Amino acid sequence: MRLLWEVARRSFRRWSTYRMATAAGVVTNTVFGYLRAYILIAVAVAGGGRVGGWDEATLVTFSFLTQGLIAGTGAMGEPELAERVRTGDVVVDLYRPVDIQAWWLASWVGRSVFNLLARGVPPVLLGAVVFDLVLPPDAATWAAFVASVALASGVGFALRFCTNLTAFWLLDNRGVDQLITLVLGFFGGLLLPVVLFPAWLEELARSLPFAAMVQYPAEVFMGRHDTFSGTLGVLAAQAGWLAVLIVGGRMLLGAATRKVVIQGG
Repeated sequence: MRLLWEVARRSFRRWSTYRMATAAGVVTNTVFGYLRAYILIAVAVAGGGRVGGWDEATLVTFSFLTQGLIAGTGAMGEPELAERVRTGDVVVDLYRPVDIQAWWLASWVGRSVFNLLARGVPPVLLGAVVFDLVLPPDAATWAAFVASVALASGVGFALRFCTNLTAFWLLDNRGVDQLITLVLGFFGGLLLPVVLFPAWLEELARSLPFAAMVQYPAEVFMGRHDTFSGTLGVLAAQAGWLAVLIVGGRMLLGAATRKVVIQGG
């Protein structure tokens, strides 16, 4: 555990050195937050002030909150492991006296915490300068939101870990990674809330893991699941997808490790 803590801490420090990239990310996420907010406001106005049961304030809050979650949940991908597979440096990872999935999870935690704080909070605060955002009404909702974000980040890690491992077979997995990012943007709520989908498409989106990365944390933050059982159900769905993807990653890792041995790596 001490080793994994050090990996996470050093990952946090490493990402904190990219100050210009962080500042550029804040500006980009904030600008897109404003663009999405005004587009969704126009949609709400066209719908008579509410659409999908959400009013303008809820839609605007969703816009900035999801922009803040992009970097911390890995919605745009993290190809470092795939690059190490392509260059052969992954052999060093396999030789380390620590589980490779746990190692990369610890590295992801450090990266995620930094990005949530440095690139996630500022866009929301800057959005609050112009708009009245919907805030959690009580401490219990704040706690549920923190738990939901942690699970969302975990799902993001597990999903990207699986896509990175495809590099063992494809060598260049950028096509798979971009496809996952595209599907995630649509079904995860990055383009627009899934509540605006037709009922059958919304149900499909909620049955996939992508909503667990962005849509669900935003809904928890805004108290859209206003009963204890509703919020607990969302957290359980996120935890379920996290478990499924972690196990899937273990199976892929085992297959990939056998492949390396067979190839003489």
